[in-house]
Amino acid sequence: MKMAKCVVWDLDDTLWKGTLSSGDEVVVDPRILETVKTLDERGILQSIASKNNHDDAMRKLEEFGLAEYFLHPQINWNSKSSSLTELQAKLNIGLDTFIFIDDQEFERDEVAFVHPDVETIDAADRFLLTDLPRLSPVHVTEDARRRRLMYREGEQRDRSELAFQGPHDEFLRSLDMVLDISPAGGDDLLRLEELTHRTSQLNSTGIHYSYDELEKLIDDPGHDLWVCELTDRYGSYGKVGMALVEKSGDQWTIALLLMSCRTVSKGVGTVLLQFLVKRAAERGARLFARFRRTDRNRQMLLTYQLANFHVVSRDGVDHLFENDLEIVRDYPDHVRVNVDA
Repeated sequence: MKMAKCVVWDLDDTLWKGTLSSGDEVVVDPRILETVKTLDERGILQSIASKNNHDDAMRKLEEFGLAEYFLHPQINWNSKSSSLTELQAKLNIGLDTFIFIDDQEFERDEVAFVHPDVETIDAADRFLLTDLPRLSPVHVTEDARRRRLMYREGEQRDRSELAFQGPHDEFLRSLDMVLDISPAGGDDLLRLEELTHRTSQLNSTGIHYSYDELEKLIDDPGHDLWVCELTDRYGSYGKVGMALVEKSGDQWTIALLLMSCRTVSKGVGTVLLQFLVKRAAERGARLFARFRRTDRNRQMLLTYQLANFHVVSRDGVDHLFENDLEIVRDYPDHVRVNVDA
C-alpha cells in the first residue's frame, strides 16, 4: 500500500454543504473542519478542484478559516482531471499519491478515466477520511507537521525567482542556501524511515527501511548513516536526504542514497553524493554503489552516471557501480556545505 500525499477536495456538497454559484448559503460541517486540520497535522497536503468562480470560492474559504490549508487551489471551470494534472506539476508528487473526493459520480469517473492511478472517493464517505490507512501514517515527524508550511515557503521562493532579474545561478546564490550533513541520530530516525517510503525519484534502490532497522544501523561500526538538512533565507526545507554506507576495510558501498525531489531545482540534489566521493577519496577507500532500477528512479541513475560511477556488475535490475575517484568535484558555489562528522 502506497501512502497518500495529497487529498484534493471538491467544494459544493463536499467540503461544504450547498452550491455556491446557485446562491446557497453554504456551511461547513464541524467534522469537516476537524478532518482538514487532522490531515494537515499528519503531513498530508490538501488542495481544491472545484468548478466555481475563483474569487467567490476563495472568499468563502477565507471566511471559514480554511484557505490557508489548501495549496494551489484549482477553482475554475475546467475539467477536474486537468486540475489534477496542474496540481501534480506544481506539487511534484506522483499521481498515485493523490486522493480525489467529490460528490458527483461523473466527476470521479472523469478523473479515474484520465488518471487511473488517482484514488477517487465519494463525498458521502468524507467523514471517514481520517480512518483510511493511506492517510494514517504510523509516525508523524516534525518535518511532516511542517510540510504545508515548507510548501508555502517554496511558493515564496518561486515568486522571488519569477521576479528576479538575472541568471538562474545568481538567483540560487541569493537564496543563501546551507546544507548541513551529519551522522544520523536517534531524533532523525522517524524522518529517515519516512524518506525511504516517500522518496521515489532520487532514490537509488527503492528499498524501505523501518525505524528498528535504522536504529540498529546507527550503532553498527560497519555502517555510516548520514542525514542532510537544507535551509535558506526563507526557512528550512527539513531533512531532505540520507545515505547509508556499508564499510568493509577500505571498501565502501553506498547501499542507499536518496534526496528529496524538492532539492533538484535548487541545484543541490547531487551534493550528498559529492560529499561521499570526497570522503572516500580523502580516506583512500574504494567507493562502490548499489542501484536498483525502478519505474521512478531514472533520475538517480543519471546522477550516478554523471558523477563518474561506472557499472562493474549487473543482475537484472540490480547494478553495482564503482567510482575510480579520479574526478573529485567541488561543491556548487551557490550552497554552503557544513559537515559535522
